[in-house]
Amino acid sequence: MANTKSALKRAQIAERNRLRNKAYKSAVKTLMKKYFNAVAVYAANPTPELNQEVQARLSEAYGKIDKAIKRGVLHPNNGARKKSRLAHKLKPIAQAVAE
Repeated sequence: MANTKSALKRAQIAERNRLRNKAYKSAVKTLMKKYFNAVAVYAANPTPELNQEVQARLSEAYGKIDKAIKRGVLHPNNGARKKSRLAHKLKPIAQAVAE
């Protein structure tokens, strides 16, 4: 337990920030899962409507990742890696549809 008032306050602030960061990380993971599911559906049946759905999910996920980086929840390299994985998942499917 904290021995001084300032240490007690720092512990409270750390807990508050931990919970906020946890919510951001959870939201990023959820949006990534939704995107991966949308890509799987699109790969099975590529239609323009499903492509729009995939692009909307990608945009949502990118936005949340960028916001988490801006707030300091994620390290910039971690966010870049996550965004790269999202884009990498769609690229071969998009090329196959284009051909």
